Amino acid sequence: MKLIEYIKQIEDLHLQIIITVVLIVLYLTVNRVLSGLIKKYGKKNDISMPRVIYTIKYFQFVLVVFFLLMLGITWDVSFEGLSVYFLSFFTVAGIGLFANWSILSNITSAVILFFNFHYRIGDRIRIMDSDNSVEGVIADLNMFSLIIKNDEGQLITFPNNLTLQKAIVLIKSH
Repeated sequence: MKLIEYIKQIEDLHLQIIITVVLIVLYLTVNRVLSGLIKKYGKKNDISMPRVIYTIKYFQFVLVVFFLLMLGITWDVSFEGLSVYFLSFFTVAGIGLFANWSILSNITSAVILFFNFHYRIGDRIRIMDSDNSVEGVIADLNMFSLIIKNDEGQLITFPNNLTLQKAIVLIKSH
């Protein structure tokens, strides 16, 4: 009876190793294809390389978390034992993100703006905000903010999450 159990354990181990190798190959393939698609999209739409790199890193982080979760399931990692660590981590992270929700909101908005922002660096725009409208030339668009240079030469930082909420008028395309 012990021999049969031992053989079953060896078969399970081989299956876990095969699944791990498949997951690693799948991760590398998905990572390369996704990075290539984002770069191609960035070149096609004339998006600055720093924005492309930020977006690729964001998607790579999400992929790593997903594939690590899949590896944990494959190797029967005891989530009960890890639950104390995860609970502590997510409690601290939740409090931190709740206190700084705008950071996460701005990063998510940057990804949305990467794929759906019709203005380029060098374009002159006006962001309509009732009494506090902002007008100037787009100097940069990063993971947290849209930077606009106004006529006085001042750099105005406009958060990405607000950029999605406000009407933007294109005054002059470069």
